Amino acid sequence: MHYDDLAKLPETLRKARYFRPLYGAVVLCVGEKSQIQALQRSQPLLPMRPGQLERRTHDYVRHGTTSLFAALDVATGNALIKCYRRHRSIEFRDFLDRIDTAVPPDLEVHVVLDNYATHKTTLVRNWLAKRPRYHLHFTPTHSSWINQVERWFAELSQKRIKRGNHHSVRQPQQAIASFVEKHNASPKPFRWVKSADQILHSIARFARSSVL
Repeated sequence: MHYDDLAKLPETLRKARYFRPLYGAVVLCVGEKSQIQALQRSQPLLPMRPGQLERRTHDYVRHGTTSLFAALDVATGNALIKCYRRHRSIEFRDFLDRIDTAVPPDLEVHVVLDNYATHKTTLVRNWLAKRPRYHLHFTPTHSSWINQVERWFAELSQKRIKRGNHHSVRQPQQAIASFVEKHNASPKPFRWVKSADQILHSIARFARSSVL
């Protein structure tokens, strides 16, 4: 088990094996989208039409929340998910069990995830200590965007969650499951369009312009 404090972005990308996954290993981007609300709009959504944007009411009734755990395979684009009522280390460890069942036992498992405290509890450490094939790579603080599963969460949110009108927690869970089923039927992995050095250069240029 390796805990890498990934302080440098180029090293992050290399260690995470985004570009050249290791032979005999799988690289999973793991994350949580917590507190997904089941919102019932006071009126039905009005769809788009020529010259008119989609419309929805500003007021709603809350019917509870669910927390989504997901693992995105960077090589294939397949997503493995599970919804929970709460978001604690016990749920994270249970999701690790789900990953462990899904990944063939002869493969090494490299997991990219953020520095959230839930990922580093004694419960999780004990689970990992018994499974030396797992290697954890933590993204730097405030840099969870490096984790590709965050981009997948954004797509899920835009295409399914935000446009929903749900009367119970079960409905958004079913909507998420339906989205994942269709996604996994023809998955497409995300591709970096810029190098790490180009990204850092853009950030530095923005920082200089902000000071000026």
